[in-house]
Amino acid sequence: IDAGIPIITALDMLSEQTENKMLSKALADCRKTIGQGETLAHAMGEWPEVFPAMLVTLVAAGEASGSLDVSFSRMAEQFEKEAKVKATIKKATVYPVFLLVVALSAVVLLLTFVVPTFENMLSGLGTEMPALTASVLACARFFQHYWYIVLIVTAAAVVSARIFSHSEPGQYFFGKIAIKMPLIGPLTVKTASARMARTLGTLIGAGLPLVDALNIVETTMTNVYFRDIVSDAREAVLLGAPLSKQFAKNRLFPPLVYHMVGIGEETGTLEKMLDKLAEYYESEVESATERVLAALEPAIIVVMAVLIGTIIVSLVLPMASMYNSLGGL
Repeated sequence: IDAGIPIITALDMLSEQTENKMLSKALADCRKTIGQGETLAHAMGEWPEVFPAMLVTLVAAGEASGSLDVSFSRMAEQFEKEAKVKATIKKATVYPVFLLVVALSAVVLLLTFVVPTFENMLSGLGTEMPALTASVLACARFFQHYWYIVLIVTAAAVVSARIFSHSEPGQYFFGKIAIKMPLIGPLTVKTASARMARTLGTLIGAGLPLVDALNIVETTMTNVYFRDIVSDAREAVLLGAPLSKQFAKNRLFPPLVYHMVGIGEETGTLEKMLDKLAEYYESEVESATERVLAALEPAIIVVMAVLIGTIIVSLVLPMASMYNSLGGL
């Protein structure tokens, strides 16, 4: 569009070159809808599973102001920044997840195949089983004969947790845990601050009124507590209160956020201040993610060593007891 290509031609080019079939179909349908006299925002709004509401809103604002290319540029930067943060977190969590899977697999294999082969031999030693050995053998027998119960209970717990997390009490329960949990809490706050600042700055820069922008920002916040803060702030701004005062009142956003927002409101540079906040907290999210995983990896290794070591020690104890008895003879 910035190069002077008509929207219909641009949509044809995009539809032809994209590898995503659903996106290609959506773009072709948008081109058809525009050909019938509708706006691009209206056409994109008919595909909510493809085009986020925020993008549709900015496209509508760009069409109304004649700055559609600016709206797309801002949204491109928004999505690229969000994708970079998400990719950083996903990339960093691969190794801890791998360690966790290996640990659980090792414990399952030991209890299912290794421990049962030792049970008959240990029973024939004629020595009294230590409490640890008896407990491990009981766990192995239970897991070997009733493994399906373990699977059913695990699956039921996961499904129940997911259902509960989508309920209102569950959102507040898990939301509070995410904020208060050591290591994870600071990461949650910084991620919310970065998302709020980046989204609000993008919307204001595209010409949306502050109240309308806050309404969209509210829908992008994943933690219910931050969503409530933005909702309360929108109501306060609607009544004429400064946005920074509302953020400072709740104290959930870091002081830097409401101080920078306050400076932006006083100097008329709110968009600029929000962009600086977004850049700062996006960098902080990367650093915080690395710190969390730096602490998580050795913790998983220690837990894995304790579990596997406990099983091995439980198998060695009876034999050591027998050797001690023979040595006493």
